[in-house]
Amino acid sequence: MEIRPEQAGDVETIRTLTESAFRDAPHSAQTEARIVDALRAGGALTVSLVATDDAEILGHVAFSPVTILGAEGDWYGLGPVSVWPARQRKGIGQALIRDGLRRLDATGAAGCVVLGDPGYYGRFGFESDPALFYAEVPPGYFQRRVLRGPAPKGEVRYHPGFDVA
Repeated sequence: MEIRPEQAGDVETIRTLTESAFRDAPHSAQTEARIVDALRAGGALTVSLVATDDAEILGHVAFSPVTILGAEGDWYGLGPVSVWPARQRKGIGQALIRDGLRRLDATGAAGCVVLGDPGYYGRFGFESDPALFYAEVPPGYFQRRVLRGPAPKGEVRYHPGFDVA
């Protein structure tokens, strides 16, 4: 398996993959593919990676800028992460997340936030911090990973691409 930045010819496959990956997810509003498209259109896909095997795209991960009032450094949001349903639970998503975090770290980013299962994202160094919050999300499910500098405090705001309906 190879992980590489998305290319222009990957867009349709990423859209179909993302729709498929979230189709039966009980926590999904089925907007993830539109979010990725909106982030791309807004120039906000800071890191957009695909995992491939013999040129077949197996999965995708997106990282985009977030705003934390009063926080120092550049902060990013992780997600969506998509893997074809038949290929899930084989480490593809984990590999994409690890590679994306490594790339963010190499840019000098201060850190990353994620909304999701603490048991899953904890393996990547994400931690819940009640001083950092997003909307009305239960604190345990909103997490951060500090890459450098102090842990931020306050409300996180995602790129407007996440507001698609």
